[in-house]
Amino acid sequence: MIFEETYRPLLAQLRAEGLYRRNFGCVEVELAAVASRTGVRGEKLRETHGDRLGSFLNCSGDSSIERLVTEPLDLVCVATPDDRHFAAARRALQAGKHVLIEKPSVLRLQELDELQSLARQRGVLAKVVYHKLADPDHKKLRTHVVDGTLRHINNGYCSLLEPKQISGQQFAEWIDGRNPGTYVAVHYIKLIDFTFGSSLPGGARLARIGATGQRGLVGPAEGSTWDSVQLQLIYRYSDGREAAFDIHTSWVTPDNFPGYVEQEVQFRFDNGVWSAHQRKRGVEVTVEERTPISMKYTPNHHYNAAFVEPWNERSQRGYGLEVIRRFFEEVAFVEFGGPADERTHRLREMSDLAYNDLSADRPTVAAVQALEAILQRHAAGQPGCMVSVNDSLGGLVLRAPGAVEPAILYPNPV
Repeated sequence: MIFEETYRPLLAQLRAEGLYRRNFGCVEVELAAVASRTGVRGEKLRETHGDRLGSFLNCSGDSSIERLVTEPLDLVCVATPDDRHFAAARRALQAGKHVLIEKPSVLRLQELDELQSLARQRGVLAKVVYHKLADPDHKKLRTHVVDGTLRHINNGYCSLLEPKQISGQQFAEWIDGRNPGTYVAVHYIKLIDFTFGSSLPGGARLARIGATGQRGLVGPAEGSTWDSVQLQLIYRYSDGREAAFDIHTSWVTPDNFPGYVEQEVQFRFDNGVWSAHQRKRGVEVTVEERTPISMKYTPNHHYNAAFVEPWNERSQRGYGLEVIRRFFEEVAFVEFGGPADERTHRLREMSDLAYNDLSADRPTVAAVQALEAILQRHAAGQPGCMVSVNDSLGGLVLRAPGAVEPAILYPNPV
């Protein structure tokens, strides 16, 4: 899905137009190879879009990643299910390729440490896609915070609900033991941390994580596959004040719900309130025999859409493509943005970007690791666990009700 909606149209555009910016000139971009388990989709892609994407190597099977990285590639994009990100990204970094990973980057801080170390050793960029940071509404929210228009966040609520066809059909092959919080709550975990937290001077720092959820529709009621998840993040300011954020996610909303993907946020500040709702800012459309399946009642044209421009040229654009294109520009700047002896300086400049570099993904991965550990304990009959961040025993410390000894999920500072 994510490849079809963002990577494929962007790669077609870049092959046709090239990539240009004044500080690195004109750079040709070509899809050189794809890797998947069966190769079926790669062959279909070649048949349906080969004229726009060109000839590319289609790698498949258990060794597809190993075959892929032997090609003379500059960068590798990892768009697999979330629990398969780490192995593919590690192999690409070991081969000295720049890497872009779909959210969440990885599921454990131990994995993040290893990828960061490899990126430093090989002198390449390692980045993660959080396309909601490029949503115009979210960019404007952060602008108000940076400019001091909205002051001191107190609490927030985020909701992202997806239809049953996501869990029951689209992702059915890999959904066992998974949860919608890891899959989509990370959009808001990153938004919260980037907008109010560690990326800003004097921002709040993640302090505690709690979670619960519901089971019984996607999998057995006593199993480890979750229908919906309610996550709470507590951030603490240096003056001791705290801010609480509740993030609700689900992938069992009825397929005919008018919002399809229902998204809503509200943040309360000392001096104001910010509310945003995807359906209320957008359009509604009904077409006989097409909505809500092949067309959506409430499409998000800001994220990604195909258009006939006023000058009759067909295009596809949106912030879902924009954020990936930006990564291609960052790689081009590192490799072609000046003299070779200044590459290290350019690499450091791009690695310092807190919106997408793995080095800035630590609070998000910490929240994901805590969430998964809490849900695992819950499924095993021990609900109500909490995880503390950077306390006296370690970076991530899980405490269960009635248990004497805490569990150290991650020993080092987050």
